[in-house]
Amino acid sequence: MAARRITIFDTTLRDGEQSPGIALQPHEKAEIATQLERLGVDVVEAGFAVSSPGDFEGVRAVAAAVDRPAVASLARTRKEDIDASAEALADAQRSRIHVFIATSPIHMEKKLRLEPAEVVEQARWAVGYANAKADEVEFSCEDATRSDPRFVAKVCREAIEAGATTINLPDTVGYCLPEEYASFLLEVQHLCPELEEVSLSVHCHNDLGLAVANSLAAVRAGATQIEATINGLGERAGNAALEEIVMALRVRRDSFETETGIVVGEIGKTSHLVERLTGYSVQRCKAIVGANAFAHEAGIHQDGMLKDAQTYQIMDPTELGLVMTLPLGKHSGRHAFALACAEAGIQIEGDELNEAFKRFKQLADQRKQVTLYDVFEREAAVP
Repeated sequence: MAARRITIFDTTLRDGEQSPGIALQPHEKAEIATQLERLGVDVVEAGFAVSSPGDFEGVRAVAAAVDRPAVASLARTRKEDIDASAEALADAQRSRIHVFIATSPIHMEKKLRLEPAEVVEQARWAVGYANAKADEVEFSCEDATRSDPRFVAKVCREAIEAGATTINLPDTVGYCLPEEYASFLLEVQHLCPELEEVSLSVHCHNDLGLAVANSLAAVRAGATQIEATINGLGERAGNAALEEIVMALRVRRDSFETETGIVVGEIGKTSHLVERLTGYSVQRCKAIVGANAFAHEAGIHQDGMLKDAQTYQIMDPTELGLVMTLPLGKHSGRHAFALACAEAGIQIEGDELNEAFKRFKQLADQRKQVTLYDVFEREAAVP
């Protein structure tokens, strides 16, 4: 059975940049976008062109920097938003205007102050207007998961008829549980069979720590595009992390029977670049790209790793442009300690090794970090 192709939509430069304190310059957006192209993403959402002169220039810089991915700009259902997006995307090889409007009762009543019929009309008009100004139009029902599925289906039908080629049903506030999200998507597809004619996209936030789980549940429910960010950056608790989704689909291909165009060997480099340019450090225990993701300190784990890496690793870090480490600590075993000594040029064995390992353990119980120099002091020259 042929694997189903999942489109990867990267929104690091738009939703990721909405993280407090991040303000990427146009040339920095272009640099990240160029790396995202090497990574193999299908769509780069470059920003919200109308939001500021800087964001407009950022979208324009990305549009000129990449060739293969579609370049997207976010837009409300307003003429000025769509015009700004179209102008900023003028140099893109493939342009996409990403139109959105909220569909949940609380958003329509409290934020938009619009009646449902007015929301439907704005969606229909905006998609139709954008359709004449870009190669592709994506339409999003903001706060879809807290909306009435019947109303969402109605809005989606109008958007598709107006020319939308991708429909996005986001979990905007990270409210859904995976089984609920899958059920919601299946219900909307049942109510709006026109969705079979377009790409069904999902965009999950991490407020309950379920963004990746919800995205994967959506794939099972028929989603063909996933929106995500590098390192999980984004509003509040962030977005679904691109690297986690891609590797889950890859490692568990037996279960999902899908594929992406991501070049996994570029994951490490992309993560490091985004970390450097945004100033947002990656949590050490972050899956896939965290400093500890492929670090093994426990003696039992280290012993298994030295015998066969597959005992405790389900991915090869070198394949991702990352490294595996066996850090020395209070939980480390004799085998790993002996290897560290050998790699440092210290020739030691038998009783001498036993005594050195005993000293190491005593020090490791008292300190957060222990080096071989601490263990051997002046008795051995440690390079």
